[in-house]
Amino acid sequence: GVVGKRVTYGLRLAGPDRESSRGTEMNEIASLWQVHRDAGWPKLSSPHEGELMTLDTVISGCVAYYLDSVNGLDAQRVEILEDCLSDLDGLLPDLDRDTGLYFERLRTLACLLLARPTP
Repeated sequence: GVVGKRVTYGLRLAGPDRESSRGTEMNEIASLWQVHRDAGWPKLSSPHEGELMTLDTVISGCVAYYLDSVNGLDAQRVEILEDCLSDLDGLLPDLDRDTGLYFERLRTLACLLLARPTP
């Protein structure tokens, strides 16, 4: 994972635009989250199945937390998500097309969350 490295994944909004933007962001994330949940677990033939399962679980937990939260992700979850994204980026090139689509969507969800304002 990423250690001691802070990466910016998008703009941090302040002021009145932040509130109206949050509703749009939540809809975008909620829509993609529903697609991801409906997709079901892919058939894997990867020696990294356990690691991929863990990444899916942790990133999914961050998505659920974000959608249920008023303030978005806290600093600890942002750091965890950044580490997961780094690990996932290392595994994606080894996945077949169908499995890759599932985890590319998961990666997109992680990036969308990291691009959001933090409290």
